[in-house]
Amino acid sequence: MFAGLYLARAGARPLILERGAAVEERAAAVERYWQGGPLDENASVQFGEGGAGTFSDGKLTTRIGDPRCGFVLREFAAHGAPEDVMIRAKPHVGTDRLREVVKKIRQEILSLGGEVRFLTKAEDFEIAEGNIHAVIVSGERIPARQVILAAGHSARETFAMLKSKPLLMEAKPFSAGFRIEHLRADIDRAQYGEFAGHPALGAADYQLSAQIGGRCAYTFCMCPGGFVVPAENEEETIVTNGMSMHARNGMNSNAALVCSLSAEDFGGDPFRAMAFQEKTERLAFALGKGKAPAETVGAFLSGEKSGFGRVMPTYSRGVAETDLTALYPEEMTSVLRAGIHAFHNRIRCFDDPEAVLTGPETRTSSPVRIVRDGESLEAVGAAGLYPCGEGAGYAGGIMSAAADGLRCAEKVLEALMK
Repeated sequence: MFAGLYLARAGARPLILERGAAVEERAAAVERYWQGGPLDENASVQFGEGGAGTFSDGKLTTRIGDPRCGFVLREFAAHGAPEDVMIRAKPHVGTDRLREVVKKIRQEILSLGGEVRFLTKAEDFEIAEGNIHAVIVSGERIPARQVILAAGHSARETFAMLKSKPLLMEAKPFSAGFRIEHLRADIDRAQYGEFAGHPALGAADYQLSAQIGGRCAYTFCMCPGGFVVPAENEEETIVTNGMSMHARNGMNSNAALVCSLSAEDFGGDPFRAMAFQEKTERLAFALGKGKAPAETVGAFLSGEKSGFGRVMPTYSRGVAETDLTALYPEEMTSVLRAGIHAFHNRIRCFDDPEAVLTGPETRTSSPVRIVRDGESLEAVGAAGLYPCGEGAGYAGGIMSAAADGLRCAEKVLEALMK
């Protein structure tokens, strides 16, 4: 979206091909699914206008230190995000506000001569003699000398199609685990002490990590006062994610609790890594008999079922109390258990036996990197094709994805002016 905005302002009239639905239709389809309706694979938490970030806490934090981040924050504020994103140390937008921001960015792109085609999946790329020549959509050939490929971290069919192309693709590190939920009031007390509940503070967050042998256990995408949401985009799979509204006033707070996985775990093969994700997601569906597998932290640590107590799961399509050790290899399970114990030293309620684990959390980031030239940002083997953002392996959140979109757009303009 930021690549499109940048190019539109430069007068380049970009054509944006979006495999999913516009954010208005997408939000309605996702809400129907969360309430028990059918899954629309092209209007899901993973696919549709705004990408996976649209259904999240909308955190605008990053570690990349790119000066483009200032531009991104200003544009978020200009398109409907709270103005305090410009000054807060940990700015967030919230899913409810993000939807309006996404719509307004699209409207500006259109007003400047850009075009957006929804429900238009890139089915093939015509690459010959080391150059991109066209994109194929629904049998239509769209000639193109510059193509930014920002497919997102869940576009497995697109990655499979690219396997036959003269591109260099490699596995990259990612992580997998569960969502962990505590009562928001407990996290607030653990973080704020006697000041918990003060209106100036809001819901407390945290970010935790521990080295466990050769792996890392850590928390990711923490959603204060948020919900664990169904995030699958394929039938007979279970995928979880976290989401907060701007107010962050839900009963629970949740985060991804994950174990690091390396490229070497899969022999450097990105397709083996993707197969691991899919196998886990299908196993979760089977274990939960169509519901999300879940259990208390106490049961996960002790192996004895205990039922849910003070902390009730927020996953809207229902959970099934399940032995979560069946979901991952023993090594991963051991790392996650050790992480819970280690994090108790930082947040005293973290190992609360009544806290809830819901799985699986498998889409922390893309397991794939499409290798690109460090200077031109073009894909190795296909000049004019710019792998971009999280799906291509060059970002890890809203801010870094936006900044990478801007970098790629700058390179496109340079190529157009040659």
